[in-house]
Amino acid sequence: MRRLRMGLLALLVTGVTVELTSAQRVDSDLRSLVQGNTEFGLALYQRLAKEDGNLFLSPYSISNAFGMCYAGARGNTAAQMKDVLRFKINDERLHPVFGKLISQLHGQGKKQSFQLTIANRLWGQKGYGFLPEFTKLSSDHYGAGLEEVNFSGDTEAARSKINHWVEERTNQKIKDLIPAGVLNDKTRLVLTNAIYFKAAWAKMFDKNQTKPGDFRLASGKTVRVPMMHNSERLQFASLGEFSMVSLMYENYQQSMWILLPNKADGLPALEKQLTAENLTRWSEKLSDHMVDLALPKFRITSEFNLNENLKALGMKDAFDPNRADFTGLATSEQLFISAVLHKAFVDVNEMGTEAAAATAIAIGATSLPPPATFHADRPFVFVIRDNTTGTILFLGRVVNPS
Repeated sequence: MRRLRMGLLALLVTGVTVELTSAQRVDSDLRSLVQGNTEFGLALYQRLAKEDGNLFLSPYSISNAFGMCYAGARGNTAAQMKDVLRFKINDERLHPVFGKLISQLHGQGKKQSFQLTIANRLWGQKGYGFLPEFTKLSSDHYGAGLEEVNFSGDTEAARSKINHWVEERTNQKIKDLIPAGVLNDKTRLVLTNAIYFKAAWAKMFDKNQTKPGDFRLASGKTVRVPMMHNSERLQFASLGEFSMVSLMYENYQQSMWILLPNKADGLPALEKQLTAENLTRWSEKLSDHMVDLALPKFRITSEFNLNENLKALGMKDAFDPNRADFTGLATSEQLFISAVLHKAFVDVNEMGTEAAAATAIAIGATSLPPPATFHADRPFVFVIRDNTTGTILFLGRVVNPS
């Protein structure tokens, strides 16, 4: 009897150990996914930052959309995507971890004082043979149901429907994500992600303290903008050529980090150092200070076609009609990515922050070659060869077949 009890106890202990190991693995995978998404987002930022002007994007939205797309990639196409996107988790665990991340960002169903919504959807050509394994994976882990549209018969109606869906799920902040001309009768699938965030500051700015102030441009000129003012206890760090502050949102579940160069023309040098490793290292130096804070009110909308930037990062085959391998989506045609579109909006004011972004990945079928005419009605040469070895078995010509 004693042996039986000891055996049962051993089983229970073993069971607990397995459960803890499984939970630890999920946590480890989640950290790895977030780290990889951050590394990819900052690498993409480095590319986009080469252009002048304001810049705003949602690295999470892009990674999420590509998570679904990656599920259908195979061979070298998948290898390049995994490398560029910094997916460091085994494929069989990657998509469940994306689902876990979505659940955690949504607060695991609990009511929150802020708004954070994430939505995914697949838009597929009506009657097209998408593989059930792909559509089930997208539904199970990304909540992305497949909605059929008619790209080949009514492209404009399909585009309008997708844009309307994005607009609804971003509280009307992201409009016309897919411009006219991007989709066509060869489009077979569009994968979309939409994210919307709205939260109040933990300590709001007093609107009465907002007043015009000088903002120094890199060129040396100044412009007058509405500057918000606060004096409060904040996480702050002086880091040599720049300083950093963390502003908390209500409920302290999100924050805004601001990295400020000491010189007006110091942003390019700072951006060159902007890596996931450095960002973590800098954030660890934050500590409590009473901060006299001045921050401009701002509103930015940015939009990008990311094709060339993603190719430059190493994701080449996915965009090549002749080399792309998306046989995990469907096998009836050669498919490739025709466009990756991203649009983002942010509004920062005395009350808090409202931000939205959406990503669309359009996948099309390789166009058939143009029609050709080949009438052997004049003298010609012909070759009979062994295709395995390349050996020419026979060689001849015909000048008069009669």
